[in-house]
Amino acid sequence: MDLAKGVFVAGDQVQIIFGAGLVNDVYEVFAEHNNMKNMSLSDLKTVANKKMNPLQRIIKALSDVFVDIMPGILAAALLTGLSGVLGNLDFVKANDTLYGINRLINISSGAIFGFLPLAVAYSACKRFGGRPILGIVIGCIMLSDSLANAYAAAQGTVEVTTLHIFGMGVALVGFQGGIIVALLMGFVTAKLDIFFEKKVPEVIRLLISPLLTTLVGALLLFTIIGPLGRGLSSGITNALVWMTQNLGVFGYGVFSGLQQLVVITGLHHIFGAIEAQLLADTGRNFLNPLMSVAIIAQGGAVLGYLVMHRKNVKIRELCIPSFISVLFGITEPALFGINLRYRFPIIGGCIGGAMGGVVVYLTNLAAVGFGTTVLPGIALADPAGNGYVNYIIAHGVAIAGGFIMTLALGRFMDKSQGEARAEETKKEAAAQGAPDMSLKAEEAPAEEVFYGYADGELIAMEDVKDDTFANKVLGDGVAVIPSEGKVYAPADGVVTSVFDTKHAVCFASSCGTELLIHIGVDTVNLQGKYFTAHVKDGDAVKKGQLLVEFDKEQIEKAGYDTVIPMIFTDLPEEKTLEKSQPCRLTTAVRAAVVHKA
Repeated sequence: MDLAKGVFVAGDQVQIIFGAGLVNDVYEVFAEHNNMKNMSLSDLKTVANKKMNPLQRIIKALSDVFVDIMPGILAAALLTGLSGVLGNLDFVKANDTLYGINRLINISSGAIFGFLPLAVAYSACKRFGGRPILGIVIGCIMLSDSLANAYAAAQGTVEVTTLHIFGMGVALVGFQGGIIVALLMGFVTAKLDIFFEKKVPEVIRLLISPLLTTLVGALLLFTIIGPLGRGLSSGITNALVWMTQNLGVFGYGVFSGLQQLVVITGLHHIFGAIEAQLLADTGRNFLNPLMSVAIIAQGGAVLGYLVMHRKNVKIRELCIPSFISVLFGITEPALFGINLRYRFPIIGGCIGGAMGGVVVYLTNLAAVGFGTTVLPGIALADPAGNGYVNYIIAHGVAIAGGFIMTLALGRFMDKSQGEARAEETKKEAAAQGAPDMSLKAEEAPAEEVFYGYADGELIAMEDVKDDTFANKVLGDGVAVIPSEGKVYAPADGVVTSVFDTKHAVCFASSCGTELLIHIGVDTVNLQGKYFTAHVKDGDAVKKGQLLVEFDKEQIEKAGYDTVIPMIFTDLPEEKTLEKSQPCRLTTAVRAAVVHKA
């Protein structure tokens, strides 16, 4: 392959050489196809989370939990929409076969949503490092037939048994729709599993560890985490309903703007009981159109994100079916697969929902039933006062608002990591007085000089005792056999990357020439031991500034060659590299490496 610069066998390792930058992209794909990400997912998340603030960590973890179960949610959502459409057709109702097929579709679509807490507990346990089967066990406990159904208990149509444990009353009520509880229990179960696996003696670990994890987890579920999760979810729901009843147009806007956040908690099912009570008391249900515009606004956000990434095949494959499910009132695929995952679309969708809610208030729009929204929901709109027309207008405003706001927010919130890093680097360089890294080609000097970067003996790249460097797989350059453990900047520029193991630094000169300074051969295996970095990614540096220190003697005792190659990794064909004669360098006098057009 053209992109692969070389392949070598080193001991029991096969080394495929791609070069700085590209190797990261290749590794992502390689790990994806070989399931390597799952093998070290916990470690990867730990490292990544260190760079995030607490809110980002929560959102990222939430997104990770739903990634694994997204195919099931998406399939169920589309089946729900299909069942809703077929169920309203007279010829389907009149034909036994079509009616039977539609019933099976309805049963299939409802299964995943009925057991969604179990799926969430499984995925959360897996995400936080526990054994997934224990997450499934906890999920089964949450939905056990021995417990009263949560929805029936909320409506008072079932008798609830109460136990007394440690002086506390424990109601035996299931956790149907309890997504927050499932998330918390998945996390707790994972941590309990890890704890008991470490503490229980190996001879009895297989029997005792899962027993203790399940027992302690179940006790926490019914005594602490369950009531806490229910209280949090109910508080959110009650606050939203109170706002619509007491704050007029503002309350309507806030409710429809934030209603989809309740879907994340799983407590949106409780609205069914509230809607039924509204219909019984007033004959009109104002919550249904509010929830409907909130849903379609998230669909608008999905369309906005799709337009921004229309050339990305994977994004199209995810966005299109997610939007279709939104049209039938199912937003879980859109929320967890796209909007919440990429952050800013959820904000755009909430703003669009608020705009639709304002229209609902101003037009006095309401429904005469509940249970369906968006396209099928138009059949429930109260026809009084041009209700059908107002329904369409409100949804048009909501979807347009979600679409436009997502596009607007995406202009400054959807920068790729590389673009963001480049802009940040440029600002940092300017603040520290370094030259502008974005010089145009015609502004670059005809001759660019790079000075010695380490004290010692300068040698040709061909003399390095490593095939990768000697054969110039990564590019041409020079090398130094160091006399001390220090590496300096060879010119003014910016540190584009310091490897986690600190044995290598990627550097870009003020004219944009890219270098890789690699300390030693195979020293990556030391995992950063004996290395101290004095710079970090994005630092602007001056010629001769100390970049990295290393313990030369200890590295050599460990059996590693400490030669330091400096490689021009992206040298255009029209440019040549002129090297000075090999000589011994000193701190004061550094040999020149000339880079000419």
